[in-house]
This record gives sequence, structure tokens and C-alpha cells, in this order.
Amino acid sequence: MERVWYVAYGSNLALDRFRCYLAGGRPQGGARVYAGCRDHSDPRRIAGVHVPGGLVFAGESRVWGGGSAFYDHAAAGCVAGRAYLLTADQLGDVAAQEMRREPGGEFARELAALLPDVNVLHTMGPGRYETVVRLGERDGLPMFTVTHDPAAGLEATAPTAPYLRWIAAGLIEAHGWEVWQVVDYLHAVPGVQLGWTPGALLSALNGSRLDGDAGGGG
Repeated sequence: MERVWYVAYGSNLALDRFRCYLAGGRPQGGARVYAGCRDHSDPRRIAGVHVPGGLVFAGESRVWGGGSAFYDHAAAGCVAGRAYLLTADQLGDVAAQEMRREPGGEFARELAALLPDVNVLHTMGPGRYETVVRLGERDGLPMFTVTHDPAAGLEATAPTAPYLRWIAAGLIEAHGWEVWQVVDYLHAVPGVQLGWTPGALLSALNGSRLDGDAGGGG
């Protein structure tokens, strides 16, 4: 399987931020420098997508502070995502970096090798992003994302402003949304209401660079 779609639903919705996983670097506002994939190439294709399920912000991110986004495949609803056409090895390296593992290491190689056999989901370990979920196909190629399972069992936590700004930038890039649409979408996600009113969220997002020039480099 040479090419697969990786579906982002958190800060990786923003291409500049996702490039830190591909080519290495530190995203603006983040506390971590990423090694990057063995193959630094940009995605061959990029598309805005909607997939069934839900989101939750939970835990405490060591990159952003506050809650991280997790995909809940069992939830009712619809998630706005962004699909990147990568090689299977790139997806393995992206997932490895999510768990602070080495690109090209055993975890990355194992994940890339098992992708053809993942029909629904496969959990490789107990970590935050060690479950790969198959989300159907696009143009005859399988779509996958990574998350924690069960996401519904995680304790919701409010996300931070820098993290939400990257997510908002990605939603605007991928789907052409207005900021108020982003606010409506994000404020309905478990965890956000623990730290944000709609007005405060709107102010935080309006104060960021959401005009397509997000800068920096999840």
C-alpha cells in the first residue's frame, strides 16, 4: 500500500503546523521541536473531509498545555477533518511522533506494515495516540486517523488558546469557515466549555492570525 490518507482533526488541520511532523520544527506557540518524518515531502494531495464521530479535549498536552483533541469513533455526530495523502511510512512516523517515539523506529514500522489489515480499528498500546482507526475510503484509498480508545472514557480538560488557534486556522483553511462557525463547532466539543465561553473563544480566535498566514510550523 503506497499511499494512504491521514485524517487530521486537531491542530494538524493547519498545514503549517502539520509540516512540523513531516519536515521537523517547532510550531508557533508550541513547546516541542519535532524530528520530522524520514520522508519530508509534503502531502501529495490535501482535502477537507467530514467523518462520522465526535471529539473530546482531554488530558494535558506537553506541547500546548491544557487538553488535547481526541477522535471518538463511537460518538454520534460529525467531525470536520482534513485528509493528507501520505505514504504509509510517513503516517507511521507521524503517529510515532505523536507518542514521542522515534520516526522510523519499531513502532513506526509496525504501524505502517499493519495498515492494510486495519478494517475498523487497531490498538497498538495504551498511549494517547496509539489506536489507529480506519475511516473508509477516498478516491479508492483508505483513510486513517490516530486517537485513544475509548476516547469517551477520557476526562475532559479545557484546551489552551494557542492550540485552539491552530485548530481554527486549519478549519478555515480546509473548509472555508467563518470564525463564528469555528466557535460554534469548537464550543460544542466536551472540554471546551470547562474553560471557554463563546464570547471568550471568539475573542481569542479573532486575536490570532486566521487569515491563512498562521506562521510557525500539535
